[in-house]
Amino acid sequence: MTTTASPQDRSALPDRAGRRCHNVINPLHSTVYFSPDFPQELAKLGIEDRSAAYFLGRAAAMGPVGPGVIAATFYNFKYELIARHIPDAWAAVTPQQVLDARLRAADSTLRRLLGDELVESDKMAEAARLALRAAEACSRHARPLYAAHADLPVPDAPHLAYWHAATLLREHRGDGHLIALADAGLGPLEALASHTASGRGMSTKWILATRGWSAEEWQGARDALRERGILDADFGLTEAGTQLRAELEEATDRLDAAPYEHLGAEGVARLTELATEFTTTAVGNGAFPADLFGQG
Repeated sequence: MTTTASPQDRSALPDRAGRRCHNVINPLHSTVYFSPDFPQELAKLGIEDRSAAYFLGRAAAMGPVGPGVIAATFYNFKYELIARHIPDAWAAVTPQQVLDARLRAADSTLRRLLGDELVESDKMAEAARLALRAAEACSRHARPLYAAHADLPVPDAPHLAYWHAATLLREHRGDGHLIALADAGLGPLEALASHTASGRGMSTKWILATRGWSAEEWQGARDALRERGILDADFGLTEAGTQLRAELEEATDRLDAAPYEHLGAEGVARLTELATEFTTTAVGNGAFPADLFGQG
């Protein structure tokens, strides 16, 4: 039976509890896009380029959309990189084929990273119930990637239901974050450069390898941020830049508060505990490249 958090539960939700919960849920969602399993699944369907696989995989819930829609909703990829693959790739596969391949990759990836025992555990089933309950309070309006995924059926297997719920929560927060970035006047490259400067974003190496921007464009964005007083002479965050990034996260928290308020303090704490175990296990088993994050 679905329950809704009482006003008392909502008022007792600790500061930034939703952000902390999201920060341990989101990585397990992301493992599929760093796993070799998904591009291998799409290669069987004739899609052999990893960038094409990523664009198809994350966009498929929206249907066979064009490069403009993907650029708008993914935000930090260069349009020309997307247009190199989309819409041509849709001639080889249907959105449903991509979604089916993605779910098969999620199954094999989670089983490899977590082990069958944890995948099939009562903990996983509990986490799926909690995450799906939180997602009940997500809003479709002004959140295109979340809204598209919210129309997909919930998988039967608990670990896939959890991955689906993690996807809903990730895209809901992500859509809200784009609203905050646009309001702050940070375009795709400025958003990436300021996040990387914080030490928490994707490394420069990975940005240049995956987002389609040139080294000159990257340097131009950093120079522009330095002129705005967001980055210092060494391209680290200034005090104003640190404040801006903090305000962005706080604005994103406000836009993403509903699912965690709905789940309530006790549910959020338990989901955070379970998600931390899953993500820690996955990271320990090599879910992500060692040089993915940082300023290098």
